[in-house]
Amino acid sequence: MANEPANRACFDIQAGYCTAMDAPVTARVCTALAHALDRDSATGRRALDWAGEPVADALALRLVGGLHALHRAGVDPALSAVFSGAETDPTRVAATVKAMLVAQDAALLPWLDGPPQTNEAARSAGIMTGILHLAERYGPRFELLEIGSSAGLNLLIDRYRFDLGGVAVGPSASPVRIRPEWRGAPPPTAPVAIESTRGVDIQPVDVADPAAAARLEAYVWVDAVERQARLAAAIAMVREEGVDLAQGDAADWVEARLAEPQREGVTRVLMHSVVWQYLPAASRERIRIAMDAAGARATVERPLGWVMMEPNRDLHRHEVRVRGWPGERAMDLVALTHAHGAWVEGLSAPYETRDYVMRRGAYEKG
Repeated sequence: MANEPANRACFDIQAGYCTAMDAPVTARVCTALAHALDRDSATGRRALDWAGEPVADALALRLVGGLHALHRAGVDPALSAVFSGAETDPTRVAATVKAMLVAQDAALLPWLDGPPQTNEAARSAGIMTGILHLAERYGPRFELLEIGSSAGLNLLIDRYRFDLGGVAVGPSASPVRIRPEWRGAPPPTAPVAIESTRGVDIQPVDVADPAAAARLEAYVWVDAVERQARLAAAIAMVREEGVDLAQGDAADWVEARLAEPQREGVTRVLMHSVVWQYLPAASRERIRIAMDAAGARATVERPLGWVMMEPNRDLHRHEVRVRGWPGERAMDLVALTHAHGAWVEGLSAPYETRDYVMRRGAYEKG
């Protein structure tokens, strides 16, 4: 059942998030949409009649992405004044957005068809932090398996250069250097040798397609200049060297990959970032069961790891958690991180988050 007041309110809620994340231009656009949406366009009608949960469905960010794409295409000077930050008057911003909803209705409507693709290369800083903890336990060699890979930018984790609290990982000549603001204790200083990366997504983004790449770039907030530059560099790397990215169901793929022979001396790791919450409950349960079964088979010669960077929606923070087999330790909380990897806070020692052990019913909100 559609709830028009809640659907309109989600734009103000998103504006609050954007303000908190130092994105004033995107916040203004969200606020303008909250006031400008009406039934004069198919886009406006569909947004106001949204039948799902508008915040969880990222309804606001779907439309912001569409408007950002129009700005990037240079379709209207008034819109570009809004997105450049030159126009800040709330009334004029709302009027511009309202005009775009009508004039660009056909272009904006398809942006409501699917959730934003926010594949962010800097999120791999949290993943690499977790891998360093596993390297300290099991050794340097890794085979990485990623679910929810989107455009495959995290599959370049072996080609990025990281500076994580003074701990350097990755090729020094990499065109993408990831150096988040580091808070707290640094991660373990351990060598890392990633031998392969493979990923899966229910609807992968092929950045070799200019339209797909432009759509991915439009989802990056206009305020985030550094993120835009990093995304462009990562897209160039994918186009130049490629990634092993399959289309498929995450649970099917994990079960199949875990059934494959594993090389001796190589730690097989399942990794993911900001994807767990989007998987159906049945898929999450299948992945848990498959990992528990593979963990029971793991040996010192063929270890298994699980590294995730996922939001804790109860505590309103993003967390890096690690589990490894063989071993009896539960899922360790090793770091907190910014949603887009701008900062990482290393914890002084792994915190065993037994309240979040990956068993039935646990971590459903992550």
